[in-house]
Amino acid sequence: MQCRHFGVWPEGLPHSLPPSEHSVLHNLNTAAAVAPDRTAIWYYGNRITYDALAVEVRSLAGFLHHRLGIRSGDRVAIYMQNAPQFVVAYYAILAANAVIVPVSPMCRRAELLHIIQDSGPRAIIHGAELAEEAAAVWEECGRPGLIHAHYRDYAADGNGFPGEPAAARIGTAWADALGMACPAPAHDRRPEDWCMIQYSSGTTGQPKGCLHTHASVNAVIFGYTKWIGVAPGSRILASLPLFHVTGMQNSMNLPILTGSTIYLMTRWNAALAARLIQQEQIEYWRSITTMMIDFLSLPGIGEIDVSSLRAIGGGGAQMPAEIARRMSKLIGLDYIEAYGLSETMAPTHINPPQAPKRQCLGIPIFDVDCRIVDPDTLAELGPNEAGEIVTHGPQLFQGYWRRPEETEAAILTLDGKRFLRTGDVGYMDAEGYFFFVDRLKRMVNVSGFKVWPAEVEAILHGHPEIKEACIVGDPDPRTGEAVRAVIVPCGESLDTGRLKEWCRANMAAYKVPARFDLRDRLPRSGAGKVLWKKL
Repeated sequence: MQCRHFGVWPEGLPHSLPPSEHSVLHNLNTAAAVAPDRTAIWYYGNRITYDALAVEVRSLAGFLHHRLGIRSGDRVAIYMQNAPQFVVAYYAILAANAVIVPVSPMCRRAELLHIIQDSGPRAIIHGAELAEEAAAVWEECGRPGLIHAHYRDYAADGNGFPGEPAAARIGTAWADALGMACPAPAHDRRPEDWCMIQYSSGTTGQPKGCLHTHASVNAVIFGYTKWIGVAPGSRILASLPLFHVTGMQNSMNLPILTGSTIYLMTRWNAALAARLIQQEQIEYWRSITTMMIDFLSLPGIGEIDVSSLRAIGGGGAQMPAEIARRMSKLIGLDYIEAYGLSETMAPTHINPPQAPKRQCLGIPIFDVDCRIVDPDTLAELGPNEAGEIVTHGPQLFQGYWRRPEETEAAILTLDGKRFLRTGDVGYMDAEGYFFFVDRLKRMVNVSGFKVWPAEVEAILHGHPEIKEACIVGDPDPRTGEAVRAVIVPCGESLDTGRLKEWCRANMAAYKVPARFDLRDRLPRSGAGKVLWKKL
């Protein structure tokens, strides 16, 4: 293992953690046994205890087993926004010895149909507002069991969800499923058994299912907890989507492992986040760049008491340096960035809390061996040499669901160990910190010169009149490709002529955008990543 980064390793933490001896469900059962009356979920004024959460998990697991015939290894999809029902469904599927298939609530029929047909779930648990989408694919997907849930049923103020329909056309209502009080089956899952099929974002084609075991999911949950130092009974703000690995692991599974309270938001609301941080004394919050921009832009944000926060951070996209500086000034904390993928169930790298670097992926965490290789020859590269990031660790997936050829193409063997070829270009510095350059497939070739969009975007984010920027390549008859900058300006107008002169003064000539495209916003995925292919 490359151990250069041990020089900046968090003090008091071991370099390795023992493998999990239990299923993921065991974490909830333990929390409910230790602190049954502690609040597990705060949801718009409603407080759900760990005991109440565990009771609902068992009831839904019983319904899945006895009424829908779910058996060991069967798949069950969760297709909903952040809500207590998502948490209940997640752990109930595990309690039924089945396999979770999280689906983005932003998926519509064609996207949903692909995931459901590919994973073959026996049931779909969905938000009531998505009932028409679920019903539209029901026939083509073998008529799986359907359970629909209204988020407002769990909020103290049920009027907060105006878009929810009264009832779904087919399937069973959530309350009816729980009301049957069917006993949960005996739980028999071991660490090596299947736990989840997490679908990738599909940036290079149709989404692929990443098959994970209870061991690979737990490796991240336990690693996160140790690294961040979350104590039992902590207060954690959950603003990231739970269907995505970062929100799922950090904002749901980590709090449950530690018996902490999840302050759950269905939709992002910067004003509510500020109010919760101040009133509820939130201690931990992972977010994304757009959320932090919204938060820092709130009128009177400097008057909000954020002193309870002990750690903030995120991943998925680099935090612009200027935003990080403003945040540190307001909150008094460094924004701790991390790096991971669907194939690794969230982070393989996190910045050491005591010595973070900005716009940095961090260092490999417990038991992770990460290297930089030449993407063509696969030869290992040295410090500060850019190449493909390949990673090995206990959180690594088993492979792509029903895609053996793509699995084989993604796996590299080094020193007898399985490494994932991430498709990300990066480098490691002399201290063992890893930095992201760009995706292999995003590189823009201008007359033979390589332009990495993330590098140009980082420079553009330093311009005082630019709120957000995304770099893409356009076909060009003379240079092969030309750089185009898609810009969201801070104000109503931006002089692109002056901007081009600024770019010429701040970057090499071949990196200067040939065209500037001004937009009101950038298209983003549910995880907050810019959908650059749409641009």
